[in-house]
Amino acid sequence: MPRKPSETLTEAELRIMQVVWHKGPGTVQQILDALTDSPSLAYNTVLTTIRILERKGYLEHSKDGRAHIFSPLVEREEASRSEIRHLVGRFFQNSHEDLVLNILEDRGVAPEELKRLRKMLERSDVE
Repeated sequence: MPRKPSETLTEAELRIMQVVWHKGPGTVQQILDALTDSPSLAYNTVLTTIRILERKGYLEHSKDGRAHIFSPLVEREEASRSEIRHLVGRFFQNSHEDLVLNILEDRGVAPEELKRLRKMLERSDVE
């Protein structure tokens, strides 16, 4: 039985999206050449992953002669927010407060970070 498609980005999908977000549109070969992190991926693996990203709505392609140029449909910030919403729903019963408390309890907070967080909270109260 085939695996259920992931609602979020897999590690391989994220690697490819990071290249497209950073470098801009490109061909499969250009994206492959820009993947510097290990493990290295084969051309066919990158192509398959790009096709999956198209089906998920993260990428689109246009033709340039015989080449396909892949461009992002989803910006990095939007993808990041989507991943956080998924995490909050899955582990914290849709409570952003519980997520933040978990992060703060897990790693502790330096005084400078607390000061910055307070400023951010004060600004969000005003808006």
